[in-house]
Amino acid sequence: MFDTNAAYFFDLQDTWAKDLLDGCNPVWEALPALRDFILKLQGQLNLADYQIIGQDQDVYVHRSAQIAPSCVLQGPSIIGPGVELRPNVFIRSTALIEAGATVGFSVEIKNALLLPGANLAHFNYCGDSILGKHAHLGAGAITSNLKSDHSLVTIQSGTEKLPTGLKKFGAIIGDQAEIGCNAVLNPGSLIGPASRVYPLSMFRGYLPTRHIFKQNGQIIALQ
Repeated sequence: MFDTNAAYFFDLQDTWAKDLLDGCNPVWEALPALRDFILKLQGQLNLADYQIIGQDQDVYVHRSAQIAPSCVLQGPSIIGPGVELRPNVFIRSTALIEAGATVGFSVEIKNALLLPGANLAHFNYCGDSILGKHAHLGAGAITSNLKSDHSLVTIQSGTEKLPTGLKKFGAIIGDQAEIGCNAVLNPGSLIGPASRVYPLSMFRGYLPTRHIFKQNGQIIALQ
């Protein structure tokens, strides 16, 4: 059985999401709870440090964050200290973007958690997903969050198949994982910490910590 505990994928120290993720097993249970968690967290913030914007006044932006004028931000969302949102970023509701994260040109985010230092390069789609500390999606890499037949997402590794109960579920990407340019992570992908997915790959299932997934489907351990 592969490890589905949040603590396997993420260092839970120094993150706002500790209370959301701590003890969360399987880790994807955090995704449907993210909206309510953001609303609760908004009530705990020091409002002197935040600008509150949006049609419903439900997007909290730290005053040290850099937000390009062309960004479109929907809530409930929190943009943390030192975050950079580059031109044409679209947050399509429910995003918690923690300190020092970078979201590049023409990225769309929906129901996603970015832990401190996470990086979406540009031209990415990140839906119903969690990115660990300093995890990185190369240009054009996407987290596909809906199966073509709209059935519930399952996670398969070898002969094991694990139901998630979720219709929309993108990827869990561990701390310091690297996803290459134009890679596609199919619904329900689990990427272990410090693992790598090669550019132009199409990945499905479970990649253990410190492993590489190559274009031909080969999985090897990092030396």
